[in-house]
Amino acid sequence: MERVHNFNAGPAVLPEEVLLEAQADLFNYKGMGLSVMEMSHRSKEYEAIINAAHDAIKRIYGLSDDYEVLFMQGGATLQFLTVPMNFCPENKEANYINTGVWATKALKEAKKLGKNVHVAASSEDNKFSFIPKDWKLSDNPAYLHITSNNTIYGTEWHFDPEVPKDVPLISDMSSNFMSKPIDVNKYSLIYAGAQKNIGPAGAVVVIIKKDMLERINPNVPTILNYKTQADAGSMHNTPPCWAIYIIGLVMKWIENYGGLQKIHENNLAKAKYIYDVIDGSDGFYKGTVQQDSRSLMNITFRLPSEELEDKFIKEAKANGMIGLKGHRDVGGCRASTYNALPLKACHDLSIFMQDFKKNNA
Repeated sequence: MERVHNFNAGPAVLPEEVLLEAQADLFNYKGMGLSVMEMSHRSKEYEAIINAAHDAIKRIYGLSDDYEVLFMQGGATLQFLTVPMNFCPENKEANYINTGVWATKALKEAKKLGKNVHVAASSEDNKFSFIPKDWKLSDNPAYLHITSNNTIYGTEWHFDPEVPKDVPLISDMSSNFMSKPIDVNKYSLIYAGAQKNIGPAGAVVVIIKKDMLERINPNVPTILNYKTQADAGSMHNTPPCWAIYIIGLVMKWIENYGGLQKIHENNLAKAKYIYDVIDGSDGFYKGTVQQDSRSLMNITFRLPSEELEDKFIKEAKANGMIGLKGHRDVGGCRASTYNALPLKACHDLSIFMQDFKKNNA
């Protein structure tokens, strides 16, 4: 059957080239007579797989030797507590800018650990409809944590927050990781669940500045200690082997595509198709966030009524477009346009949106 246009927010669309290569290797990887899911993670063959993924991430982001790349488990959610456990001592405050559901969950985990938490800025009072331009750090900040793209509310940071040199900047980039060039040198730690832009669920990529490894609380449980993972080459315990293998294939796809600049140009074009329809619909479609904070990855909008939204989602599915229902916490509609979603999908959605308005306005 034909593949659908997959606008799901995650697990999300993967490049067709990646799926086909994985399919070809699934039963018998490179003539070895077994699958990647069956091979020992201590074998030289798997070592080559994980090293290739590691090296490709460093090349694509242009990472210097000051940074290490780790593959961990538990997704971004486990990082919510791993970060404060490692980097927030009792005499300092964990600082957060709260821009959505996942940012809220991150700061709540720090509080559950008994850490001193300071909300440096928040857009909660305005239904998380914008990215704050101003913030105030606490007197003795351990770090500043942001969520670079807000999957549920549809906002995105389009600039890097400025912090004093002695304050580490940490970002959950799960839903816009590798979607555009960034100045990695401004960040001390970046983490991203794989299932949005770079692979299947089950793995998280961590980019960490090596000097951060010397700041770690020595009493952190072994498995959650970033230095443990770095010293063991992400294999202190059995890693999510298949997920890392797919990440490596996606990295190869990004490089073959032309790198992050080309990826970003395509993401801009995809988002423009949809935002242009929203802006030109005379209010039939209403964006839910301020224009200068709009996400390129998760485009959220409402229709005149919930009945029309239900009809829109059902008719879109009948036309081969799935995943357009908004998150259950906020309702409405959402089109997630991650890297691997073809440009044609967004073009087809824009045509469908225009036709739907004509028939239902």
